[in-house]
This record gives sequence, C-alpha cells and structure tokens, in this order.
Amino acid sequence: MKILIIGGTRFLGRHLVNSARSRGHIVTLFNRGQSNPNLFLQVDKIHGDREKDLDKLMNQHWDAVIDTCGYFPRIVNMSAEALKDKVDKYVFISSISVYADFKKIGINENDSVAKIENESMEEITGESYGPLKALCEKTVQDVFGMYSLIIRPGLIVGPHDPTDRFTYWPVRVARGDDVLAPDNPNVLTQIVDVRDLSKFIIELIEQNVSGVFNATGPDYELSFGRLLDTCKLIGNSNAKFKWASLDFIEKNKLQPVKLLNTHCHIDHVGSKL
Repeated sequence: MKILIIGGTRFLGRHLVNSARSRGHIVTLFNRGQSNPNLFLQVDKIHGDREKDLDKLMNQHWDAVIDTCGYFPRIVNMSAEALKDKVDKYVFISSISVYADFKKIGINENDSVAKIENESMEEITGESYGPLKALCEKTVQDVFGMYSLIIRPGLIVGPHDPTDRFTYWPVRVARGDDVLAPDNPNVLTQIVDVRDLSKFIIELIEQNVSGVFNATGPDYELSFGRLLDTCKLIGNSNAKFKWASLDFIEKNKLQPVKLLNTHCHIDHVGSKL
C-alpha cells in the first residue's frame, strides 16, 4: 500500500513510518522538514506547510493518509478537502481527551464528546484541546464519510516521547528515597505503548477498517500504585512513596496533568518541593 503521513518525524509519526515500512508499505511524508530532518533518508518526502502547500500533493494518489498533527478544524478541513480525490482513506489521530465526561468508568466510542462555544478558536489550552480535536474528527467524517478512520489514543508512552508525562516517573523512582505521588495507590490509570499503537493503526488500514476507536491499555486494570511499584522493581530502587491528597496537590500548586481517565499524575513534582 501507498501511505501518506502528514508529519511523520516525531514520536507517534516516526513509529508509524517504521511500522508501515516493516510491513512492506511505501511511505511518503508531508511536513515542513523542520523536525528531525535527517530521519528516514530513504523515504520520499514532500516539504510544505499544510495551510499553504497542499497543491504539492495533487499529482499523486495514496491508499491512505494518516494525519498525525491536526489540531484545528479549519486546517484539517483544508487537508481533507484537498485530499478527498487523492487518497482512499483518511486516518485522523485524535485523542481520548475528546470526551465530555470523564467521571464515567468504561468510556466507549459512543459516549458524548466535548463542545466548545467558539468553534473557530485556534488556541490550544487545557479546556480547548479536546473539543477542538472532536471538531477535527467531525470535519474528517463530513468529507470522507465511511472512508474515515478516527483513532483516539490515551496517554502514549515509549521511545522518543518528547514529554515527561510518563517518563518522569521511572526516572524519578529510579533515583530513590521519598517520592511524592498523587491521590492514592488504588487509582486506576491507562497507557499505550507507541509501538503497539502504530502497529494497530497500520493493521486497521490494511484491513480497510473505518470508524472510531479508543486506543489505550493495558488489557487489565492497572493501578497507579502497581505502576510505580513496577518502576521501583525495574529500577532496583529504594523509593518510598508518599501519597498526597488532591487537595494537598491543588493547595501547593503542583500542576496536575490529566492522565487518560482524568486521574492525574504530577508533572515535575520533585522540582516543586
């Protein structure tokens, strides 16, 4: 298959390239050439801005496009409209953050998504990110209909993660001694390995699957206490976990980060103490 990837040189994008190529597919990247420009020297690249240079894609045809970096519905609509006669399937990487209510345990793809009053807003904040992603999904579905595939990942972890939302924890636990942890050890959490996610997406494309899919793991209940205990075991650490209430975290302004099911972990807690 011929697969066009919008982006493709950072985190999930680069793993999608690896997964697709390992399964024999021909990959083309469309990006500005600014992030990791020396990556994938053997892969065909078309450099351009998705707002200004979509005409550079008009002379080819692909079996699927994977949009890894769509955040605003106006811009996603431009890409979808430009490619509707150039690709057979539009795969949009969305987010689990699209859902309106995270109090429910067991959110599924039919649950309501969040809305935003100003749908033309083009600023990413904690409040706008999910609703804007939901609007991007709708844009893709409006243009491609049954030939759209929407992926809603949870917290993605693994090699080349540019954030420390997850990696903070194994690194901090490995240092040992007292480790401040949020809420209580029984809080449930979910993560998905970027390599598993990229393979899953490529397999769905191969099987010509359409629709909307949550993508997270593991396939069992994982408590945050178990996650930290595993970090401790793997790191051969003497860490001692000090569990702090959410009230304490808020009072001391320890910057919670939403972790898939809105239970939170603390970003840079060590630097805040």
